Amino acid sequence: MARRRKGENIHGWIVLDKPLDMTSTQAVSAVRRLFNAKKAGHAGTLDPLATGILPIALGDATKTVPFAMDGEKVYRFSIAWGTRTDTLDREGDVVARSDHRPAAAEITAVLAEFTGEIDQIPPAFSAIKVDGERAYDLARDGETVELEARRVYIDSLELIDCPDADHARFEMRCGKGVYVRSLARDIAHALGTEGHIAELRRTLVGTFEESESTKLDVLKEMAHKGAASEALLPVQTALDDIPVLAVSEEESFQLKQGRSIVLLPRLAQELKEQRRPLTIAGKDCTFLVLAECSGEAVALGDAKAGKFQPSRVFNMTP
Repeated sequence: MARRRKGENIHGWIVLDKPLDMTSTQAVSAVRRLFNAKKAGHAGTLDPLATGILPIALGDATKTVPFAMDGEKVYRFSIAWGTRTDTLDREGDVVARSDHRPAAAEITAVLAEFTGEIDQIPPAFSAIKVDGERAYDLARDGETVELEARRVYIDSLELIDCPDADHARFEMRCGKGVYVRSLARDIAHALGTEGHIAELRRTLVGTFEESESTKLDVLKEMAHKGAASEALLPVQTALDDIPVLAVSEEESFQLKQGRSIVLLPRLAQELKEQRRPLTIAGKDCTFLVLAECSGEAVALGDAKAGKFQPSRVFNMTP
């Protein structure tokens, strides 16, 4: 007989302001312990040397993680000129040096090369699997790791300032899969120098913003006072761009049994007018709709041909 997972049925999102020198996995474990939650996951890894927005899903919110991961992201980061490290951040060993320090005008002139669709080679020290093993494990063992270039999309890339000759600060808005450490390496090479990430902070993930984030120390204090739930956001927070269908208690029951419900012509037309092209985790989700009952998420499913067919049901029992 399978062992029953310990913990409570806690459902929702915590927008954690991840501290320095903590892995994303450690952050998820810390939040899960604070809530004594049965299930937890995160929407997009942050390196230990990065801070900022790490959305953590508890309970049935984990069913919406792909929607958060495919959302837009904003990063603020600093590049240190003159040295490249094996990890492409300040934690690694120096593997290349350059005496050139680019001026602000030089930097601004090359940024257009790194906006729109670009091909990017991920860092050797990354979680990408190579023949079943993580690239960073192979790199730490001294093996040469060669990763293929990937197509990614960068909406905007702006130079914020140059506080001194050795550093430049940037802000980037991008899609899924962009490696900021690789970007630092490539910008430096385009400028005829070397560089690595000195500081990195994520300020936006999909609908999750920096202004609604909570620091881990604050969350611990809230948990000590029995008030941690005040930082918990609804399960459907990650589904902000999905059309919503309000259903009755009876319809909610039917959907949770996996049964479809009939849509009135007026509702079907309204949902059709809200429809837009949407791809999540490589799957076409153009017809996707969120069913809610009294403000609580009931099910995700397709609304077409006059019916709503649930594909993912939320069971948020205490």
